[in-house]
Amino acid sequence: MAPEISNTSMLFLIVFVLIPLSLSYLYSLGLEKSITWSSVRGVIQLFLIGYLLTFLFGLQPIVGIPLMLLVMITVAGIHAAKKGSGIPSVQAVVLLILCAVEAVVLTMWLGFDMISFTAEQVIPMSGMIIGNSMVAIGLALERMKQEFRQNHDRLQAALALGATPKEASQLLIRKIVKAAMIPNVDGLKTIGLVQLPGMMTGLILAGVSPHVAIRYQIVISLSIFVAVSISAMLVTVFTYRAFYTQQMQLIRMETD
Repeated sequence: MAPEISNTSMLFLIVFVLIPLSLSYLYSLGLEKSITWSSVRGVIQLFLIGYLLTFLFGLQPIVGIPLMLLVMITVAGIHAAKKGSGIPSVQAVVLLILCAVEAVVLTMWLGFDMISFTAEQVIPMSGMIIGNSMVAIGLALERMKQEFRQNHDRLQAALALGATPKEASQLLIRKIVKAAMIPNVDGLKTIGLVQLPGMMTGLILAGVSPHVAIRYQIVISLSIFVAVSISAMLVTVFTYRAFYTQQMQLIRMETD
């Protein structure tokens, strides 16, 4: 069982913040305000979510779980959709994809009896699924806007030669999905060798047997990989048509 960290020990964590602050000041990076604000905001958010989870864990699972999932998906959807600003209906598309991915993964977990329908298990694990899907969607949207800007002339030429928007965009779609998936693919290659994953580490610190912790880590790692893959593919397939008009003409995306 991991020992409880005292308030005094927590105060010493300010040393960790002072190091990047000093480096920013030393090299004139201008990140002092961002580092300070991000650190303070992160700590406050974590303490608040701690109280919120304590409250939710006390509710009936049928009430607490959907409520927290709704909050997480909404926040993740808003954040990810910012990367696709300018793309019509991107907010709705992102929210639908996050809901669909979470529903598929949660159904698999419960259907195959990998976890039980309790807030203590569903909420933390779902948070990892939603968070990683959010990152993948954001990367895909950002990369999509970049690729369509950089390849505008090539796409115009393909359309002029009679290609449909789908045919003209096929290569870009593959590149976008691949770019969004690469971080997770690389992470799976070195999992357990370069680092002990967060969930596995947390369970071991809590006193769970390493063999049991590894099983849970395998479940969440492969679930995240599936979620990221589906999220990147769906957001790309559902939004690339926004770069074309009804007359199959290419729209030039403005630089953010």
